[in-house]
Amino acid sequence: MSRYQTPALQTLAEQQVRFAPNTVRMAQLEDAEKFLLEVDLRETFPYADVCERITGYRPSKTKMPDIPGAHLSHDLRCLVEDLSASLKIDAETMAEPVLTVDEVSERLNISTKTVCRWRDKGLPSRWFMINGKKRLGVRESSLQKFMQLHEEEVARGQAFTQLTDSDREQIINEARHLSAQGLRLTDVSRRLAQHFGRAVETIRYTLRDYDMEYPENAIFVTTERPMSVEHKELAFDLAQQGIRIPDLSRRFGRSRAVIQSALAEVRAMRLKSMVMEFIDNDEFRREKAEKRILTMPPELSVSEGPVRPPSGLPAYLAELYKVPLLTREQEQYYFRRMNFLKFRFVELQKSLNPKRPGTRTPAEMEKLLRQIAEVKNLLIRSNLRLVVSIAKRHMKAGVNFFELVSDGNMSLIRAVEKFDYSRGNKFSTYASWAIMKNFARSVPAENTRLDRFRTGQEDIFVQSTDERTTGFADERINRAQRSAILEMMEELNGREQKVIACRFGLDGGSEPETLEQVGVRLGVTKERVRQIEVRTLEKLRRIAERRRVDIPGI
Repeated sequence: MSRYQTPALQTLAEQQVRFAPNTVRMAQLEDAEKFLLEVDLRETFPYADVCERITGYRPSKTKMPDIPGAHLSHDLRCLVEDLSASLKIDAETMAEPVLTVDEVSERLNISTKTVCRWRDKGLPSRWFMINGKKRLGVRESSLQKFMQLHEEEVARGQAFTQLTDSDREQIINEARHLSAQGLRLTDVSRRLAQHFGRAVETIRYTLRDYDMEYPENAIFVTTERPMSVEHKELAFDLAQQGIRIPDLSRRFGRSRAVIQSALAEVRAMRLKSMVMEFIDNDEFRREKAEKRILTMPPELSVSEGPVRPPSGLPAYLAELYKVPLLTREQEQYYFRRMNFLKFRFVELQKSLNPKRPGTRTPAEMEKLLRQIAEVKNLLIRSNLRLVVSIAKRHMKAGVNFFELVSDGNMSLIRAVEKFDYSRGNKFSTYASWAIMKNFARSVPAENTRLDRFRTGQEDIFVQSTDERTTGFADERINRAQRSAILEMMEELNGREQKVIACRFGLDGGSEPETLEQVGVRLGVTKERVRQIEVRTLEKLRRIAERRRVDIPGI
């Protein structure tokens, strides 16, 4: 889902990042950051004024609504970060010091969470290259300017001293004792604030964050507390793996109705965020388009006589020649159908409200996805033999035929997505051009790569024996490792399980994800994901030592 709260500013940011020269983007970055520090959250701003402040261009005619100050402040921060990310600014080239979020936290003796709240209040932050890595940083002048404009906010933040792990543990234990006596969060926060000499809000945030992070062991169990985004995502993924709603209800300490609502919300959010590209056509919007386009397909006719596959092909490739080719009329029908189904999906996507998704629209969208996949697979299967025939013509010494076929299949899949049926051309012509164009690039590149590593002693390598472990032995070790780790993960909380599963590809055999990808999935920053990962790995090591778990191969 979009980070921006104003679609017009999101469009403006995308245009500048994609098309504006570096020098122009740098000037816009300075103007946007200066503007951000001046925004009054209580006012509204005409879009034309905003556009002029950032780009120097004032649109003469615009129907864009005025932008509330709070939305403008948020979106200007996003725009500054997006522009700076596209420029790859080296922090050492700046004429003033650049502070990371951690450095701001240490200098002012505040938590990193407080720094993030300041960013939401208008503290400009940019992406810089620091020690070869992309890090979020704040310029010294921007920090000083923000502190001058928000003296009360800064003073309030500096009044909170950071809690040590020992302090936090004592507070949680005392809170659990008081909660057992029937006291609510507000009363407990006041009592503990006096006892520990802390601000009431510090205690409140500590207890609330603990309950959000460890719902199964929460201090204040209440059905009124909303589920966090990461817990909703985790519940949905578990449901996809076959975990029943009653089990999810017990695991998260929620009623079945709350779990069902969370599952419906995540389901709708994922459908809403799905990118669906299609070849548009005016006929999709005409009257009775559905009845005309989704008619019975032309009959798949088997070609006259059996088609004999080329000699030397393995059985699974020879099977391709049993799939009948499509006629021009059949191709037209299926490409029109596929793109119309995609068009309908996008139209439903616009009307879908993740907060109130209902059941009818998501079910219809999922049905469309299945129908799209069926048509797409039919078009791909009907043209796979085309890849084989072109690959045979590009065979050269040292080129692996099966790698050529695999590479050509990827070109075929892309061609199915990009083919414009309305031009009346035969798909095989377009696909052949796309596959041969790809081979023209990939085959010489592969030969160049092989030449760099050619030794003249290839026969020795072919005849030599490999005394290392077999693939079966490696697989047994991998399975044993996975089983041991999954067993220990039962002692982790929901967020920790999610981070480890996504980062190391333990979630249903999926590929490992980057810190940024996991952050998007959980709705947190990638730095927060890194912190959770480090803490959880240390926790797993302690669990392994305590349980004396033997992890093979480690």
